[in-house]
Amino acid sequence: MNITLNGKNEQVRDGLSLFKLIELFHLRPERVAVELNKKVIGREEYTSRRVSEGDTIEIVHMVGGGAF
Repeated sequence: MNITLNGKNEQVRDGLSLFKLIELFHLRPERVAVELNKKVIGREEYTSRRVSEGDTIEIVHMVGGGAF
């Protein structure tokens, strides 16, 4: 199925959860924020929310920094 992920067209398998999508791209669920079709999704929904054909998903990865 086709989705738009961070502005790029991607093909993923049907029935994929947001959690599995995050894992597919080697990200840690506790370090990302997910927007699905312009709605921010809470972490507690990552395993139950399924990706659908034509969805637009933005995944923002948090990175830590230190003092300079």
